Amino acid sequence: MSDAIDLLLNTSLWASVLRIATPLIFGVLGALLCERSGVLNLGIEGIMTMGAMSGWLAVYMGAPLLVGLMIAALCGAMLGLLHAMLTVPLGLSQHVSGLGITLFASALAYYLYRLLVEVGDLPPTIEPFQPLDVPGVSDIPILGPILFSQALPTYLALFAVAVMAYVLARTPLGLAIRMTGENPHAVEAQGLNPIRIRIGAVVVGSALMAVGGAFLTTTAFNSFFPGMVQGRGWICIALVVFASWRPGKALIGAVLFAFFDAYQLRLQTSIEGVPYQLFLMAPYVLSIVALVLVARRAEVPAALMAPYRRGER
Repeated sequence: MSDAIDLLLNTSLWASVLRIATPLIFGVLGALLCERSGVLNLGIEGIMTMGAMSGWLAVYMGAPLLVGLMIAALCGAMLGLLHAMLTVPLGLSQHVSGLGITLFASALAYYLYRLLVEVGDLPPTIEPFQPLDVPGVSDIPILGPILFSQALPTYLALFAVAVMAYVLARTPLGLAIRMTGENPHAVEAQGLNPIRIRIGAVVVGSALMAVGGAFLTTTAFNSFFPGMVQGRGWICIALVVFASWRPGKALIGAVLFAFFDAYQLRLQTSIEGVPYQLFLMAPYVLSIVALVLVARRAEVPAALMAPYRRGER
């Protein structure tokens, strides 16, 4: 028990929590933006997989790391555009389209990887993002190693939370997105085009999802391998509900799940005699419990998953 408590006081634990939370932050922000506009994007798992592969492949072929993130975002945006065109103008099932995008994008990512990369006994690697030591603050006790010794994508994720919270709450664009998810006919009455707003939100949201996937191959790891997303996309969908479709609470949810994950990894080595499978499932069980406690009070966007037809009510 004392070892478990000592782990909570370890700064390396909390630093790893922020790293583990980074892809979840990108993913949940992307899913949140899509759903705020009224579109459920179940293609997130495949989009993150494609982002992981395309971002890594770009760097492997000689592109700078930041360019790799941008290429991943572009690939995610293209998949988001496909999902948006199927579900918004055509009004097809968002569930079916999203799951189709996941299967298509995952299979395409694996195919392109095997087609373009020579894989030997060991997977090829790249030089990933390195932690940034911010002069003057990295040496601050406790906070320095946790907050100011992270890689650049982590800071981008935190910046994205602030930007999305401001845009959704304080700008006319954010109001239009939120109203499109609540009552697209009211948006149409104001002279705006809900179809374009939904398509734009899904494209931008999918780009964020792909950047979250690219974090795994350009920062957390240095190579790509099948199955590396490991259900993070589905966790992000659940975290949107946990967050009640609010960016600030989405950050808290991502950090909370990352804490459960990082903590169980360390408990495996400090507590003997307990099957490791119990530790592995702990973050998911606790997340389900937290989701059940919060979901009853969550206010779902009124027009979420409701097809929009111009002129109809």
